[in-house]
Amino acid sequence: MQLPAEDSRLVRIVDATLAEAARDAGAWLACRPGCTQCCHGVFAINALDALRLRAGMEALRTSDPARAAAVEGRAEAWIAARQADFPGDAQTGWLGESEPERERFEKFANEAACPALNPATGLCDVYAWRPMTCRVFGPPVRVEDGHALGHCELCFEGASPDQVAACEMPLPHALENRLLAELGTTGSTVVAYALRLPQQSGVSRREELDAAAR
Repeated sequence: MQLPAEDSRLVRIVDATLAEAARDAGAWLACRPGCTQCCHGVFAINALDALRLRAGMEALRTSDPARAAAVEGRAEAWIAARQADFPGDAQTGWLGESEPERERFEKFANEAACPALNPATGLCDVYAWRPMTCRVFGPPVRVEDGHALGHCELCFEGASPDQVAACEMPLPHALENRLLAELGTTGSTVVAYALRLPQQSGVSRREELDAAAR
């Protein structure tokens, strides 16, 4: 699968909407470089997010191969440590959709750091290509039934419900859903699998990572 051309439009819309929400929120929005609470714990990403991350890793291998190799190494370590308990296909990274698998995912890797998180800087090494969940985390957004507003627990301390609502970040769900429909898949995975180096036939993961680091 290839990343749809209109994904860049989706990203621009979300980033512009986030910037506006951040201006409205002002000091209530606690998100800052180095604040990594939202970078711990696993969450599902859709096929569009996964393709965007893979496109980003391809670009990073050209522009900064050492950083790309570090990300890939962390992704492989993340997978190796949790593959036996993965609630889905542990080889491909696609999450299972049965009720028992969904229940297992609720308790899966809840404290683990995202492999995209640089432990030395506290920054995301694939920030420009991050999933939509990461792009919208912080400001208030509609959740579940569309009526409740959710936001990062570190943000909006002392704000009233009306003040929170005034900073709501609307999301372009229709555009994202249309792009997902074009891809023709409803499956989901996790960030680590999208970041790992694509395996070449007859070449081990270790050999691939060593080659990428050179």
